[in-house]
Amino acid sequence: MRKNSLRESIVTDVTAVDQAAAWAKGLTHSEAKGPGDMENAWRRLEARYGVPWRSFWSLRYRRPNEIAASIYLRLQAAYVAECERQMRRHQHELEITRAKAGADCAAVVAAEALVSKSKGED
Repeated sequence: MRKNSLRESIVTDVTAVDQAAAWAKGLTHSEAKGPGDMENAWRRLEARYGVPWRSFWSLRYRRPNEIAASIYLRLQAAYVAECERQMRRHQHELEITRAKAGADCAAVVAAEALVSKSKGED
C-alpha cells in the first residue's frame, strides 16, 4: 500500500476549485500588462510563486473537477503574497501623496480611512 503525501492529495470540493479559479483570475489580472499578455503573465507568476502556468490555463479555460492540494496551497499563498505586495505599494504611494499634498488633503484622509479599515482598525 502506498502512502499519500500532501503533495499528491486531491481536493475535490467544488468550492475549493472555484476558490482556486478566483485566486488564479485575481493573480492573472494583477500581473497581465494587456490583452495579449496572459500567457506571459502566467509564466511570470510561475517563476515567482511556483504555480505551473498550465494550472492557470486550465482554471481559466477548462475548469477541472478536482485540484491538487499542492497547487491549491501554492495559489493561496501566491494570492496572499500578491495582496500584501499591493498593500505595501499603495501605502508607499499614500506616503508620497501625503508628503506632496499634505495630511489634510481629502484624498489622503479617504485613503488612510480605507487602509485602516482593511487592516481591521476602527
